[in-house]
Amino acid sequence: MAITISDVAKAAGVSKSTVSKVLNGWTTISPETTARVNKVIQELNFIPNARAVSFAKRASKNIVFLTSLGKEEAYKNPHMFDIMCGVHNELSKYNYTVTLVDTSKDTHPGESVEKIISAGSADGIIVHGSALNEGVAQDIVTHSFPHVVIGNPGFESQLCWIDTNNMLGGQFAAEHLIDCGYSNVAFIGGKKSDFISSQRLKGLRQTMLRNGKKMNIDNIYYTDSTIPVVMKATEELMSSDHAPDAIVCENNLIAVGVSKEMSRLSLVVPDDIAFLTFDRYPYTGVIDPVPTIVDIDVYDMGIQAGNTIQRKLENPSLLVQSYTTLPILIQGNTTRNMSS
Repeated sequence: MAITISDVAKAAGVSKSTVSKVLNGWTTISPETTARVNKVIQELNFIPNARAVSFAKRASKNIVFLTSLGKEEAYKNPHMFDIMCGVHNELSKYNYTVTLVDTSKDTHPGESVEKIISAGSADGIIVHGSALNEGVAQDIVTHSFPHVVIGNPGFESQLCWIDTNNMLGGQFAAEHLIDCGYSNVAFIGGKKSDFISSQRLKGLRQTMLRNGKKMNIDNIYYTDSTIPVVMKATEELMSSDHAPDAIVCENNLIAVGVSKEMSRLSLVVPDDIAFLTFDRYPYTGVIDPVPTIVDIDVYDMGIQAGNTIQRKLENPSLLVQSYTTLPILIQGNTTRNMSS
């Protein structure tokens, strides 16, 4: 059985906090007590863990990853777990542990943050966008607590945040379609209030317009991203007088619905109609033909979040509000050069 700090404290006749202070070289401990504790540590071959060493430093060496974990969250928000893996990978380099805290059962905004700060159970918090609200933001800023928010908060604040540039993703999609020769482009997005969807559409429309290809407002659909609703939107698009030659799908669940409706209508992709989607996971592997994708490496985004919180711990006054992790375009079989 592994020797614990409690075993050392008992053998030396001191408290666990005294052992921790000896491990950290506190000068307030008498030389005699320090020598006795060190002798026991050597005799028991005690190897302190990170938490024991950090106890006396008033540091937990723990970072909380704050998020909402409702039922079926893995399907609704699959990217969150890749982000978490990136965060863990980066912070483990600095001997930090990462603790997952769920806010979905909070009785009032900011409840989990209040508990974390008052308990001193973490040195900092990484806040996933699903867990952010103005109550959480206020608690963090009021206590000047080290933090990083994943995603632009969408409101003015002194929060540190990093995000992917979704407008740039929309620009990449437009540039690819223009290069291929498509001119009548439609967009099927999530809810109109969805920030990511609106940013991707904004980048798409602006880039099309700069290239003299104004999008028809009737070719822009907002949905709840469910397959039946997306299929209905696709059917309406393809039967209209302004039927597009290409459809941009705001996420890959929407792309599944578009693909299914193309098949139901007996349309050949990309000969009759082209489409592309954002994000590689989790559904692009089941789409046939293999879709063209504008992808964001969200694992890298997690690494960036871990790196940023580490910098914030070293420099509490640091304010980071920036976009990181550039999108990339992955050519698939749902778009092609029209001239070839």
